[in-house]
Amino acid sequence: MAHSLPEGYRFVELPHKEFQDLWSQWGPKIFSENDTSMDTRKVLSEQELANFRELHKNLSQMIRFNICIFKGDEFCGWFNGDQYNAETFYMRNSAILPNHRKKGLYTALLHAVLAKVKAMGFQIVLSRHTTVNNAIIIPKLKAGFVITALEVSDRFGTLVHLSYFFNETRKQIIEFRAGDRKPDAKMKDILGIE
Repeated sequence: MAHSLPEGYRFVELPHKEFQDLWSQWGPKIFSENDTSMDTRKVLSEQELANFRELHKNLSQMIRFNICIFKGDEFCGWFNGDQYNAETFYMRNSAILPNHRKKGLYTALLHAVLAKVKAMGFQIVLSRHTTVNNAIIIPKLKAGFVITALEVSDRFGTLVHLSYFFNETRKQIIEFRAGDRKPDAKMKDILGIE
């Protein structure tokens, strides 16, 4: 099933600096209402912050991209993400502005990201969400993501990890490992199960 944007909307891939300018304007407005995230700048020493900035420089060679949605010149929503490791792409953050919700924009954005990441050769797409963020969790589960972990984060609280596996066999093995599938002969061979 094709997931396209409604008429008048368009995707725009933005360089990181332009995206950061939009994020600085809109991110706090979208996430501040219920946000209890820990601001690490209030916790870390000056040396720890300097170390963080130095280590962050090493990440510049990893793949990252930002996709925004516009209707005409009106900014409507965004996605940003980056390479997590050699096989995994991390969907770091996304949102649709309130006036543009319930129009299928997030689902279209999700499928555009999956298509781009698959074309890049990644095997897995990972995302993390507060456990009550049903507005994002449900569309991702419907799109084929599976729950792969729970995390207690000092910064964000309890998070659920969702992963999308492009390789069908790997997805079936995750289902087996979660207890929701019996292993077939192929899985038994791959996993060395008699």
